[in-house]
Amino acid sequence: MVSAAAYAYLGSSALAQGDLTLQTSGGPAAHPRFFTGFLASPAATASGLLAVAEVARSRYYRPLDPATLDPVVTAGSDRLRFESFSGCCGVYARLDVLPAGIDGEIVAHGTTNVDVNVPLQRALSRVGRADPMHLAVGPDELTVTTFDGPVVERKVPLPSRWLRGFAEAQVLTSRFDPRAELGVADARALLQRMSAGDRSVMWAVPAGRTLRVTSRPGPGAICLPGAGRLVALKPFLRWATTLRVYGPAVTAGSGPVASTWELSSPALRLSLTLSPEPYRGFSGEGAVLEALAADEAADDAELISALLSWDPTIDVDALAVASGLDAGRVRDALTQLGTAGRVGFDVAEAGYFHRTLPYTVEGAAKMNPRLVAARALAESGAASPDGVVRSGENTYHVRDGESCTCPWWAKHRGERGPCKHTLAVRMVRAEVPA
Repeated sequence: MVSAAAYAYLGSSALAQGDLTLQTSGGPAAHPRFFTGFLASPAATASGLLAVAEVARSRYYRPLDPATLDPVVTAGSDRLRFESFSGCCGVYARLDVLPAGIDGEIVAHGTTNVDVNVPLQRALSRVGRADPMHLAVGPDELTVTTFDGPVVERKVPLPSRWLRGFAEAQVLTSRFDPRAELGVADARALLQRMSAGDRSVMWAVPAGRTLRVTSRPGPGAICLPGAGRLVALKPFLRWATTLRVYGPAVTAGSGPVASTWELSSPALRLSLTLSPEPYRGFSGEGAVLEALAADEAADDAELISALLSWDPTIDVDALAVASGLDAGRVRDALTQLGTAGRVGFDVAEAGYFHRTLPYTVEGAAKMNPRLVAARALAESGAASPDGVVRSGENTYHVRDGESCTCPWWAKHRGERGPCKHTLAVRMVRAEVPA
């Protein structure tokens, strides 16, 4: 059974007389009105919104009936961000509407969820290049004015996997660097060669103005895990000027890793971040666990939360100066905040950004089964500082604070974060006086 966390709203969202009223979940005041204005690139924005919605309703691994999930929209100081995860949680999509794409005023900040159902999809698909498209997000509404008729939005709970996915994607992408940049013509040729059914793990290597796809990793290569998961980018090609690709450094012996594929224009950025393999969801990657296990991280997160502003990107060095913490502890605190969906990472600007979801760090952290299990082992005395862990009827040995003799470690070899036994030993060691 999939657990979920419900939002609280004043009422239902609806599109009537061409105006879409969408409830908000947070901001500086109860149900704030945080944006009103026209979109400078209406057709392109509509195409990007449809792509984010397409990801939200797709399951790329073992496809089932389409999921009906709400993309998340955040208004910052000068831009709008629309985010979603696929039904399998293996693809993270985001549309950034940049200052050049907004002809209006963001008067406050906040976050809500948007259900792009079939009638609204039809309305967005009919927005032409010269058609006006007006948005207004208010205390009781987000108004999208088009030439279409009334549509009623269906609101659904936000799955806990999405919260964990937000945190994992934030940590993984914060380790990415730009790896390739292609013009739109070369990007179109590359993406058109990718079929929706391609689930193999391939690698893309820069070759002149384009990328050459190969079956083996090497220095400078970019992981392409399940090229079929990039199909949602194709309709946006007509509006883009550049394809940029981001990922971690790899070697000839590297295993599959995540990567981000971003189409951009001066007004918009549409990106898809792919999990390391098509069958792996971001919610189980375990990249956040080390930061969450640190004793001081929760207190640091409370301090950093009080210092966060709604600037387009969060400056880690400035937060370090303001808080008196070193940059490493600031990043761990941001990871803690990420578990509650309150911080994301923008690879294009190599910086963190702020969002508001109605969850606490403590409550969201409890949704991580490995972390909960590790704390239970540590608190029950089942884990010892010398690396011995009694788990059920079995005894496991944690070596060098990294590897473990348990079956989970033998299967994943650290590629999906530490096991619960390793985390428990680290927690216990942190309690031992130096």
